[in-house]
Amino acid sequence: MSLESDIAILRNVRLFDGLQTDQLRLLAFGAEHRRVRTGEFVFRENARADAGFVIVSGSVVLTRGRGEDAKIVSRHGPGALLGEICLITETTRPASAQTETDCDLIRVSRTLFRRMLEEYPEFAAVLHQRIRYELEAMLADIERLEDRFS
Repeated sequence: MSLESDIAILRNVRLFDGLQTDQLRLLAFGAEHRRVRTGEFVFRENARADAGFVIVSGSVVLTRGRGEDAKIVSRHGPGALLGEICLITETTRPASAQTETDCDLIRVSRTLFRRMLEEYPEFAAVLHQRIRYELEAMLADIERLEDRFS
């Protein structure tokens, strides 16, 4: 993959909305590509999380539990960012990610993402606002469901 094609892929990731082409170029240049074969794990549940993965091609399924007790949480395809929260804070993986097909992934480390936030404080401010709005919306949804759980 070329740097320009990586920039085009990253431009369509919601978390990176608002980044200019030069900023996306820095992100693409600092990220790394991974090719993962069908059935391989991208990461495992409860593992330390230090990077997010953008799916370039292929399909990844997220599961909780192991073996026959494993439950599918979600499926993701091209353009999806897996592990978004770990780019912002230290955490562990809430689920395992396993490929359903051969996949091309772009790995974005927390260190690289933090560098972007430090070098581009205007992006950090936009991201802060977006997270705030999403948290407020989630809390409003929870309040609407409160009667069901009382």
